[in-house]
Amino acid sequence: MSIRLARSRALGALAALTVAAGCALAAGCAPQEVATQPPPTGPDACAKDSLSLVTPGTFTAATDKPAYEPWFVDDDPSNGKGYESAVTYAVAEKLGFSADQVTWTVVPFTSAYAPGEKKFDVDVNQVSITEERRKAVDFSSGYYDVAQTVITANGSPIAEATTIAELASAKLGAQVGTTSYTAIIEQIKPTQQPAVYDTNDLAVQALQNGQVDGIVVDLPTAFYMTAAQLDDGMIVGQLPPGTGTPDQFGFVLGQGSALTGCVTAAVDALRADGTLKRLEQEWLSGSGGAPVLS
Repeated sequence: MSIRLARSRALGALAALTVAAGCALAAGCAPQEVATQPPPTGPDACAKDSLSLVTPGTFTAATDKPAYEPWFVDDDPSNGKGYESAVTYAVAEKLGFSADQVTWTVVPFTSAYAPGEKKFDVDVNQVSITEERRKAVDFSSGYYDVAQTVITANGSPIAEATTIAELASAKLGAQVGTTSYTAIIEQIKPTQQPAVYDTNDLAVQALQNGQVDGIVVDLPTAFYMTAAQLDDGMIVGQLPPGTGTPDQFGFVLGQGSALTGCVTAAVDALRADGTLKRLEQEWLSGSGGAPVLS
Protein backbone atom coordinates (compact mmCIF):
# COMPACT_ATOMS: atom_id res chain seq x y z
CA MET A 1 0.00 0.00 0.00
CA SER A 2 1.38 3.43 -0.89
CA ILE A 3 2.03 5.90 1.90
CA ARG A 4 -0.30 8.40 0.25
CA LEU A 5 -3.14 5.88 -0.01
CA ALA A 6 -2.49 4.59 3.50
CA ARG A 7 -2.57 8.10 4.90
CA SER A 8 -5.76 8.86 2.98
CA ARG A 9 -7.41 5.74 4.38
CA ALA A 10 -6.16 6.53 7.87
CA LEU A 11 -7.51 10.05 7.84
CA GLY A 12 -10.75 8.83 6.33
CA ALA A 13 -11.11 6.34 9.16
CA LEU A 14 -10.13 8.92 11.71
CA ALA A 15 -12.94 11.17 10.51
CA ALA A 16 -15.68 8.65 11.39
CA LEU A 17 -15.31 7.94 15.11
CA THR A 18 -17.13 10.15 17.57
CA VAL A 19 -15.63 11.17 20.85
CA ALA A 20 -17.63 8.37 22.42
CA ALA A 21 -15.16 5.84 21.03
CA GLY A 22 -12.47 7.33 23.20
CA CYS A 23 -14.90 7.18 26.12
CA ALA A 24 -15.16 3.42 26.31
CA LEU A 25 -13.10 3.63 29.45
CA ALA A 26 -14.97 3.83 32.69
CA ALA A 27 -13.56 7.27 33.32
CA GLY A 28 -15.69 8.63 30.48
CA CYS A 29 -15.29 11.98 28.81
CA ALA A 30 -16.46 14.25 31.59
CA PRO A 31 -14.02 17.00 32.50
CA GLN A 32 -11.43 15.76 34.97
CA GLU A 33 -10.32 18.01 37.79
CA VAL A 34 -6.54 18.29 37.90
CA ALA A 35 -4.85 20.49 40.46
CA THR A 36 -3.16 23.48 38.86
CA GLN A 37 -2.54 27.13 39.52
CA PRO A 38 -5.80 29.02 40.18
CA PRO A 39 -7.26 31.12 37.38
CA PRO A 40 -6.00 34.71 37.41
CA THR A 41 -8.24 37.38 38.88
CA GLY A 42 -9.15 40.82 37.59
CA PRO A 43 -10.53 41.81 34.18
CA ASP A 44 -7.09 42.46 32.67
CA ALA A 45 -5.08 39.66 34.29
CA CYS A 46 -4.91 37.70 31.03
CA ALA A 47 -5.00 40.59 28.61
CA LYS A 48 -2.52 40.05 25.81
CA ASP A 49 -0.41 43.07 26.73
CA SER A 50 -0.20 41.87 30.35
CA LEU A 51 1.20 38.42 29.57
CA SER A 52 4.79 37.50 30.39
CA LEU A 53 6.08 35.97 27.16
CA VAL A 54 9.36 34.51 25.92
CA THR A 55 9.14 36.94 22.99
CA PRO A 56 6.94 40.02 23.54
CA GLY A 57 3.91 40.07 21.26
CA THR A 58 4.41 36.45 20.17
CA PHE A 59 2.90 33.25 21.55
CA THR A 60 5.71 30.67 21.34
CA ALA A 61 4.57 27.04 21.18
CA ALA A 62 6.87 24.02 21.14
CA THR A 63 6.54 20.41 20.04
CA ASP A 64 8.78 17.54 18.97
CA LYS A 65 9.86 16.69 15.43
CA PRO A 66 8.52 14.78 13.68
CA ALA A 67 5.08 16.00 14.79
CA TYR A 68 2.84 12.96 14.47
CA GLU A 69 -0.65 12.60 13.06
CA PRO A 70 -3.42 12.88 14.09
CA TRP A 71 -2.08 15.46 16.54
CA PHE A 72 -0.46 17.40 13.69
CA VAL A 73 -0.73 17.06 9.92
CA ASP A 74 2.12 16.88 7.40
CA ASP A 75 4.68 17.36 10.19
CA ASP A 76 3.81 21.07 10.19
CA PRO A 77 2.42 22.43 13.49
CA SER A 78 1.98 25.89 11.97
CA ASN A 79 -0.77 24.86 9.52
CA GLY A 80 -3.41 24.63 12.26
CA LYS A 81 -4.31 21.07 11.23
CA GLY A 82 -4.41 18.15 13.67
CA TYR A 83 -5.88 18.19 17.16
CA GLU A 84 -2.97 19.66 19.13
CA SER A 85 -2.20 22.28 16.50
CA ALA A 86 -5.85 23.32 16.37
CA VAL A 87 -6.17 23.45 20.17
CA THR A 88 -2.99 25.53 20.43
CA TYR A 89 -4.31 28.10 17.99
CA ALA A 90 -7.65 28.13 19.81
CA VAL A 91 -5.88 28.82 23.13
CA ALA A 92 -3.79 31.53 21.50
CA GLU A 93 -6.93 33.15 20.12
CA LYS A 94 -8.54 33.11 23.58
CA LEU A 95 -5.47 34.98 24.83
CA GLY A 96 -5.75 37.57 22.09
CA PHE A 97 -3.22 36.32 19.53
CA SER A 98 -3.89 36.06 15.82
CA ALA A 99 -2.60 33.01 13.95
CA ASP A 100 0.35 34.94 12.54
CA GLN A 101 1.41 35.84 16.08
CA VAL A 102 1.95 32.17 16.99
CA THR A 103 5.50 30.87 16.52
CA TRP A 104 6.57 27.22 16.71
CA THR A 105 9.86 25.82 17.95
CA VAL A 106 11.20 22.25 18.19
CA VAL A 107 11.68 20.70 21.64
CA PRO A 108 12.24 16.93 22.14
CA PHE A 109 9.53 15.14 24.12
CA THR A 110 11.53 14.42 27.27
CA SER A 111 13.12 17.87 27.26
CA ALA A 112 9.72 19.54 27.48
CA TYR A 113 9.16 18.50 31.10
CA ALA A 114 12.81 18.38 32.20
CA PRO A 115 13.91 20.91 34.85
CA GLY A 116 15.32 24.22 33.70
CA GLU A 117 14.48 27.44 31.93
CA LYS A 118 12.12 27.10 28.96
CA LYS A 119 12.44 28.76 25.58
CA PHE A 120 8.72 28.41 24.95
CA ASP A 121 5.51 29.76 26.40
CA VAL A 122 3.76 26.39 26.09
CA ASP A 123 4.76 22.93 24.89
CA VAL A 124 2.12 20.66 23.35
CA ASN A 125 3.22 17.10 22.60
CA GLN A 126 0.86 14.51 24.14
CA VAL A 127 2.48 15.09 27.52
CA SER A 128 0.47 13.47 30.31
CA ILE A 129 -0.02 15.40 33.51
CA THR A 130 1.70 13.60 36.40
CA GLU A 131 2.69 14.65 39.88
CA GLU A 132 6.27 13.55 39.22
CA ARG A 133 6.52 15.90 36.24
CA ARG A 134 4.93 18.71 38.27
CA LYS A 135 8.09 18.77 40.34
CA ALA A 136 9.89 20.34 37.36
CA VAL A 137 7.22 22.11 35.28
CA ASP A 138 3.72 23.54 35.35
CA PHE A 139 0.74 22.10 33.49
CA SER A 140 -2.46 23.65 32.25
CA SER A 141 -5.70 21.83 32.91
CA GLY A 142 -6.15 18.80 30.66
CA TYR A 143 -7.20 19.30 27.05
CA TYR A 144 -7.58 15.58 26.23
CA ASP A 145 -8.55 12.51 28.27
CA VAL A 146 -6.25 9.63 27.34
CA ALA A 147 -6.99 5.93 26.72
CA GLN A 148 -3.87 3.75 26.50
CA THR A 149 -4.11 1.14 23.74
CA VAL A 150 -2.18 -1.99 22.77
CA ILE A 151 -1.49 -2.51 19.06
CA THR A 152 0.16 -5.38 17.20
CA ALA A 153 0.36 -7.01 13.76
CA ASN A 154 -1.97 -9.68 12.46
CA GLY A 155 -0.66 -13.13 13.31
CA SER A 156 1.39 -12.02 16.30
CA PRO A 157 1.26 -13.98 19.59
CA ILE A 158 -1.08 -11.38 21.11
CA ALA A 159 -3.33 -10.77 18.10
CA GLU A 160 -6.22 -12.66 19.66
CA ALA A 161 -5.74 -11.43 23.24
CA THR A 162 -8.86 -10.19 25.01
CA THR A 163 -7.51 -9.89 28.55
CA ILE A 164 -4.56 -8.19 30.20
CA ALA A 165 -3.45 -11.58 31.55
CA GLU A 166 -2.90 -12.79 27.98
CA LEU A 167 -0.36 -9.99 27.47
CA ALA A 168 1.79 -10.88 30.48
CA SER A 169 4.26 -13.06 28.56
CA ALA A 170 4.51 -10.71 25.57
CA LYS A 171 7.47 -8.53 24.60
CA LEU A 172 5.99 -5.03 24.61
CA GLY A 173 7.40 -1.59 23.90
CA ALA A 174 6.63 2.12 24.18
CA GLN A 175 8.22 5.53 23.74
CA VAL A 176 10.59 6.55 26.51
CA GLY A 177 9.23 8.70 29.31
CA THR A 178 5.56 8.21 28.41
CA THR A 179 2.60 7.13 30.48
CA SER A 180 2.19 4.41 27.83
CA TYR A 181 5.39 2.84 29.20
CA THR A 182 4.10 3.34 32.74
CA ALA A 183 0.88 1.55 31.79
CA ILE A 184 2.88 -1.46 30.61
CA ILE A 185 4.77 -1.65 33.91
CA GLU A 186 1.87 -0.92 36.26
CA GLN A 187 -1.12 -2.47 34.51
CA ILE A 188 0.14 -5.25 32.24
CA LYS A 189 3.13 -6.19 34.43
CA PRO A 190 4.83 -8.30 31.74
CA THR A 191 7.32 -11.01 32.61
CA GLN A 192 9.75 -9.58 30.01
CA GLN A 193 11.36 -6.18 30.37
CA PRO A 194 9.55 -3.78 28.02
CA ALA A 195 11.50 -2.22 25.16
CA VAL A 196 11.95 1.55 25.20
CA TYR A 197 12.24 3.74 22.09
CA ASP A 198 13.19 7.38 21.57
CA THR A 199 10.27 7.92 19.20
CA ASN A 200 7.03 6.22 18.22
CA ASP A 201 8.42 5.76 14.70
CA LEU A 202 11.18 3.56 16.11
CA ALA A 203 8.62 1.59 18.12
CA VAL A 204 6.55 1.00 14.98
CA GLN A 205 9.67 -0.13 13.11
CA ALA A 206 10.49 -2.60 15.89
CA LEU A 207 6.96 -4.01 15.74
CA GLN A 208 7.13 -4.26 11.96
CA ASN A 209 10.45 -6.11 12.24
CA GLY A 210 9.10 -8.57 14.80
CA GLN A 211 11.36 -7.30 17.60
CA VAL A 212 8.36 -6.79 19.88
CA ASP A 213 4.94 -8.41 20.01
CA GLY A 214 3.11 -5.15 20.55
CA ILE A 215 3.43 -1.50 21.51
CA VAL A 216 1.33 0.76 23.72
CA VAL A 217 0.20 4.22 22.59
CA ASP A 218 -2.80 6.50 23.09
CA LEU A 219 -5.99 5.58 21.21
CA PRO A 220 -5.91 8.17 18.38
CA THR A 221 -2.27 7.33 17.66
CA ALA A 222 -3.20 3.64 17.67
CA PHE A 223 -5.80 4.20 14.96
CA TYR A 224 -3.32 6.14 12.83
CA MET A 225 -0.46 3.64 13.26
CA THR A 226 -2.56 0.59 12.42
CA ALA A 227 -4.11 2.25 9.37
CA ALA A 228 -1.17 4.16 7.90
CA GLN A 229 2.14 2.98 9.35
CA LEU A 230 1.80 -0.78 9.72
CA ASP A 231 1.19 -3.17 6.82
CA ASP A 232 -0.92 -5.55 8.92
CA GLY A 233 -1.52 -3.45 12.01
CA MET A 234 -4.39 -4.08 14.37
CA ILE A 235 -5.64 -2.81 17.70
CA VAL A 236 -5.64 -5.46 20.42
CA GLY A 237 -7.61 -3.32 22.85
CA GLN A 238 -7.67 -0.43 25.26
CA LEU A 239 -6.33 -0.76 28.77
CA PRO A 240 -8.92 -0.05 31.47
CA PRO A 241 -8.36 3.09 33.53
CA GLY A 242 -5.64 2.76 36.13
CA THR A 243 -5.89 3.83 39.73
CA GLY A 244 -5.58 7.45 40.81
CA THR A 245 -6.07 10.53 38.65
CA PRO A 246 -7.28 9.83 35.10
CA ASP A 247 -4.60 10.32 32.45
CA GLN A 248 -4.85 13.64 30.63
CA PHE A 249 -2.68 15.59 28.22
CA GLY A 250 -1.90 19.16 29.26
CA PHE A 251 0.12 22.11 28.02
CA VAL A 252 3.59 22.22 29.60
CA LEU A 253 4.86 25.54 30.96
CA GLY A 254 7.97 26.50 32.88
CA GLN A 255 7.73 25.94 36.60
CA GLY A 256 6.08 28.94 38.24
CA SER A 257 5.17 30.45 34.88
CA ALA A 258 2.98 33.54 35.11
CA LEU A 259 1.11 32.16 32.08
CA THR A 260 -0.12 28.94 33.71
CA GLY A 261 -3.34 30.36 35.12
CA CYS A 262 -4.20 32.15 31.89
CA VAL A 263 -3.55 29.12 29.68
CA THR A 264 -5.61 26.99 32.07
CA ALA A 265 -8.46 29.51 31.93
CA ALA A 266 -8.33 29.38 28.12
CA VAL A 267 -8.39 25.55 28.05
CA ASP A 268 -11.29 25.48 30.52
CA ALA A 269 -13.21 27.98 28.39
CA LEU A 270 -12.65 25.85 25.28
CA ARG A 271 -13.95 22.80 27.11
CA ALA A 272 -16.96 24.69 28.44
CA ASP A 273 -17.99 26.15 25.07
CA GLY A 274 -17.67 22.82 23.26
CA THR A 275 -14.59 23.68 21.20
CA LEU A 276 -12.49 20.80 22.56
CA LYS A 277 -15.27 18.33 21.85
CA ARG A 278 -15.69 19.69 18.32
CA LEU A 279 -11.96 19.47 17.62
CA GLU A 280 -11.84 15.91 19.00
CA GLN A 281 -14.61 14.93 16.61
CA GLU A 282 -12.80 16.57 13.73
CA TRP A 283 -9.28 15.26 14.31
CA LEU A 284 -9.26 12.37 16.81
CA SER A 285 -11.77 10.03 15.28
CA GLY A 286 -11.55 6.62 13.67
CA SER A 287 -13.60 3.51 13.02
CA GLY A 288 -14.51 1.17 15.90
CA GLY A 289 -12.58 -1.92 16.82
CA ALA A 290 -11.07 -0.75 20.10
CA PRO A 291 -12.47 -3.07 22.78
CA VAL A 292 -11.49 -2.62 26.41
CA LEU A 293 -9.26 -5.43 27.67
CA SER A 294 -10.59 -7.17 30.77
